[in-house]
Amino acid sequence: MKKSILLHCCCAVCASFCIEKLQSLDYDVTLFYSNSNIDTEEEFEKRLTELKKLSKIYNCKLIVDFYDHQSWLESISGYENEPEKGRRCNLCFAHNFSRASEKAYELGCNFTTTLSISPHKDSNVIQNEGACFDNFEFFNFKKQNGFMETLILAKNYNLYRQNYCGCEFSKGHLIEK
Repeated sequence: MKKSILLHCCCAVCASFCIEKLQSLDYDVTLFYSNSNIDTEEEFEKRLTELKKLSKIYNCKLIVDFYDHQSWLESISGYENEPEKGRRCNLCFAHNFSRASEKAYELGCNFTTTLSISPHKDSNVIQNEGACFDNFEFFNFKKQNGFMETLILAKNYNLYRQNYCGCEFSKGHLIEK
């Protein structure tokens, strides 16, 4: 019998390999798009459109959380000038994980996140922030060339690949495509 898991997704590119990995481990994956950290509604919607496409490809249910950038800004207040991988990112993870944890409880399952696949994010920090929630399961999706696999899948599925994490404070740290 398959175990259910809620996958917090930052974007379709990162989610692609994570879905494949979880499905190969016999999980029934529900995608959870909760990203009030994204700087504009336009960018939020652009990433959501791609995630909808991916949910159809992998036959996964998609749940979309409401967009509330103001509440996210309040949760990271005072840390806006932190560098990437600084304390602002920890607070951002905690904000998004609290939403995912709440939704996973509603669904009666655990949750995990796509964030560990990014070479721009510290997997140890993600694991530590996730450990604050008793329904969090950590997967280090970076292992076994996970990030490189996302790039291949993104190209195969013609997915939009953004060049920053999502918040306005990460735009100074653009990601090379």
